[in-house]
Amino acid sequence: MAEVWVPGQTVVERFLRPDGSIGQRHPLRVVSDDGTTLLGWIPAGTAIMGSRLIDGRSMREVPVEQRFRIPREEVPAYWHGSSTLRLIDDRAWSSVWWFFTEDGEFTDWYVNLEIPLGRTPDGPDRIDGVLDLVVSKNLEWTWKDEDEADAALEAGRLTSEHLAKLREEGERVIALAEAGAFPFDGTWTDFRPGPSWQAPAL
Repeated sequence: MAEVWVPGQTVVERFLRPDGSIGQRHPLRVVSDDGTTLLGWIPAGTAIMGSRLIDGRSMREVPVEQRFRIPREEVPAYWHGSSTLRLIDDRAWSSVWWFFTEDGEFTDWYVNLEIPLGRTPDGPDRIDGVLDLVVSKNLEWTWKDEDEADAALEAGRLTSEHLAKLREEGERVIALAEAGAFPFDGTWTDFRPGPSWQAPAL
């Protein structure tokens, strides 16, 4: 039987690597969940477990062709830049993220392409698909990190089958954006967390 989480509960989304090791852990405050589709909230400043290269550098500090060839380690970090509402469907090869400023203004959608791994009692497990999409408020879209996806493929981090499936998922989501269909129809763009909510904790 699938885990079902209740509003207000904290769950931890884990991003695993293909070898099963943990890449990152992000706590989410549950907004809603039906046992298949989770809507979760992570405000800016939330403590997370991030990752960096074992030589201490961040991913962005090395050439793209090396980013998936150097081992990584977990490190304490913070979710920064924007508060984020995440829609995570256990069946989908993506999750859709609504980005908000610190003042609560919706800015855009980020489509994180992912390999779904189901859910544990503590939260959903995913493998980051590297390739992503950004959808603006006026529903213009663009691929993101295509160079990293190619490097991940060459390094064996993703298979050609994975990348083909991720691109197929991206095309499915693009069609929704171009049609202005859910989740790009304005739903939750006015989201505000409960006034008593604290940042979720690992």
